[in-house]
Amino acid sequence: MTILTGTALNWAITATAGSGFLLFGYDQGVMSGLLTGRAFTNTFPAIDTTDTGHGSSSLQGTVVAIYEIGCFFGALICFFFGEKIGRRWSIMIGCVILSIGAALQASSSTIAQLIVGRIVAGLGNGMNTSTIPVWHSELMKAHKRGKGLAIELAINIFGVMLSYWVDYGMSYVSNESQFRFPLALQILFALTSLVGIMLLPESPRWFIAHDRHEEARKILWSLQKDCKTMQIDDRILTEEMSEIQHAINEEREAARGGSFKAMLKNGPQKFLHRTLLGIGGQFMQQLSGINLITYYAPVIFEQSVGISHNLALLLAGFNGIAYFLSSLIPIWIIDRLGRRKLMLFAAAGQCACMAILAGTVSNGSKSAGVVAIVMLFLFNFFFAVGLLAIPWLLPAEYAPLAIRTRAASLATASNWIFTFLVVEITPVSISSIGWKTYIYFAVFNAFFIPLIYFLYPETKNLSLEQIDKLFTGDKIMLHWKSSMGEPGLYAEDDKSSGEVGKSEAEERVEKSEL
Repeated sequence: MTILTGTALNWAITATAGSGFLLFGYDQGVMSGLLTGRAFTNTFPAIDTTDTGHGSSSLQGTVVAIYEIGCFFGALICFFFGEKIGRRWSIMIGCVILSIGAALQASSSTIAQLIVGRIVAGLGNGMNTSTIPVWHSELMKAHKRGKGLAIELAINIFGVMLSYWVDYGMSYVSNESQFRFPLALQILFALTSLVGIMLLPESPRWFIAHDRHEEARKILWSLQKDCKTMQIDDRILTEEMSEIQHAINEEREAARGGSFKAMLKNGPQKFLHRTLLGIGGQFMQQLSGINLITYYAPVIFEQSVGISHNLALLLAGFNGIAYFLSSLIPIWIIDRLGRRKLMLFAAAGQCACMAILAGTVSNGSKSAGVVAIVMLFLFNFFFAVGLLAIPWLLPAEYAPLAIRTRAASLATASNWIFTFLVVEITPVSISSIGWKTYIYFAVFNAFFIPLIYFLYPETKNLSLEQIDKLFTGDKIMLHWKSSMGEPGLYAEDDKSSGEVGKSEAEERVEKSEL
């Protein structure tokens, strides 16, 4: 039994998930302002690519991007072991590993130790980012799932914004704490997430999948808004458990032979197709060019636009504020407008921003530089509205419970590989081909529009079990049909099933508990 219940519990779950993603966002942004700081470049001259330095841009890219390799292997750890140890333990272990990595980075005096610290921190963050969205989505009600994940990712961007301002504030410090303090601050966020997850429940769907029905029932009861007036054996809980158990039974039948093999085949439940859609969402998120800006905003302001180091850090800070405010918009519209519309809006806007950015940077004039800065701000707006939260939500929504942990881990692993690619090539690309760097990101975003329109089903307000039905059958449905029932309700709640549904629900639970 949990300490909190009802609305308080739901908010605590969202806050803890958000804390984990705040740490993720802070990790993403913190290096950007340190790379050109005097104390940092004096300590690590081999990656000093400022006008007065003679460091290697490719080595700088590797030091920054190696973090993503750690994240990739962290996600793979959850791919192989996450389902066995559960959501909570995966997140707790991830927080501990990340803290160790942050301590190694903050105490670094050599490139080698800095690289090791970033790899270790990446392992922990990879475990967290592949598990937190699954844990969070499995504890949320259907009509609040999109909103909950949007809040989680808004807190993620608050972490990016916070890292920019911490870097800016510490830029006025002349000693080594200029970079050591921002790196060590990661530990505080990791410990906050660790304490939070220790006090909160495991996913009830994970408990049911492992035949621990009484524990699952107690958690489902505690998540109800009116749980204090509800009996533990209430019909609503019986129906919810029944629908989850029914979905698990169907998925186990489809995944006969093991979930590893099931992910690689397209049987009646389209496991491979659903896994690839989750990977595709992460692919689009990273190749949109967002981490070109997130990891290197001050570098872009200095090298592409040509402004001073201090002003570049200040602009990056204000860009972070605008980014965070933009990330709040999906909280109110993601479950109203849906996933598809927001993704299409983002891809079209990002394409235009990158195209204009290429033109203005190639021009090189002062007025063109102002337009380029505006485009960087606008790009973050479009991304925050449509491609920030949704790619993290889709793997948990699209994948059936039988393969959800592994499918989400695989999607997250792909996220980190694509992020590594972008972060690794960006310094070299900007120094080698300059404004042309932005052209290929414009092309990528243009390609995403038909990809989203023709392949991605709409999941707004649908329960995870209803989403399964979109993929079941000869043809994948891009939209829920009214003839299939009311979105967000379990099959037995549909008026058409009446008392028969009730008896079927109870019968299923009784059978599953034998």
